[in-house]
Amino acid sequence: MTQVKFMENLGKVATVTSVCMYVSYFPQIMNNLAHPGTGDWIQPLVASINCTLWVLYGLFKEHRDWPLSLANMPGIVFGLAAAITALM
Repeated sequence: MTQVKFMENLGKVATVTSVCMYVSYFPQIMNNLAHPGTGDWIQPLVASINCTLWVLYGLFKEHRDWPLSLANMPGIVFGLAAAITALM
């Protein structure tokens, strides 16, 4: 396997695992909705900010880094949802 092909596959696997990591916020969001005021809001908010920065970085590079941007987009949505529902 060439290094280019390896890096493409690594990018795909990393993208999938990153999306899974952020989708895993879903149970926390459901728990926050079921038990208002019991969730932690700081970590998901910081994760959302971090993901926003990585998405912008990936999109504004000279050669767009789609795996990096796509991997972090769910983190923006689910991180904000987890933070907001924790504050309700």
